[in-house]
Amino acid sequence: MAIYLHKHDLPDGIDFGDAVAVDTETQGLSLVRDKLCLVQLSAGDGDAHLVQMDRDKYDCPNLKALLANPDVEKIFHFARFDVAMLQRDLGVECMPLFCTKIASGLTRTYTDAHGLKVLCRELLSVDLSKQQQSSDWATDTLSEAQKEYAASDVLYLHQLRRIFIGRLLREDRMDIAKACFEFLPTRARLDALGWNDVDIFSHSFRTKD
Repeated sequence: MAIYLHKHDLPDGIDFGDAVAVDTETQGLSLVRDKLCLVQLSAGDGDAHLVQMDRDKYDCPNLKALLANPDVEKIFHFARFDVAMLQRDLGVECMPLFCTKIASGLTRTYTDAHGLKVLCRELLSVDLSKQQQSSDWATDTLSEAQKEYAASDVLYLHQLRRIFIGRLLREDRMDIAKACFEFLPTRARLDALGWNDVDIFSHSFRTKD
């Protein structure tokens, strides 16, 4: 495994093929307050590319072109948050996409545990460390532990996608999964506009007073 750290953008000429695993690290989990700090990518070849953002400009044309490329599927785990952050700070809509958390929810109905660590342990016999999950991602210099943690979030998504495609087909739920994936950019926009905790599809929904 190799981890490549890039400042502010991907270099020219990197080819991730027709599917790229994507994850983000931010200053926190607020779509209003916290900024995008890092974008992680992998072609599923055991290597990871980490793009450290310039949080003043977000001038990263190569990264934006990749994420917006309609011929490259973007693989996320819990795409709802990442897509919202990438929409807000980079101004890109990451379609088409595949979300392993949604696929897990549609196929692993025997459990309510759908975190990436759980999936990697159960389906791949890989034990991920989440020690750096709460970390200062806005720092100018990432530690080796931070780099390894960030890379681990994208290194296994291609394998999980292959497993879940098989399970979605087995359960005849591929069509509903695709519909969920296609709705995610809209769900992300609703989150960014303040409807993240409100079920607008409910017969009677209430907002906080």
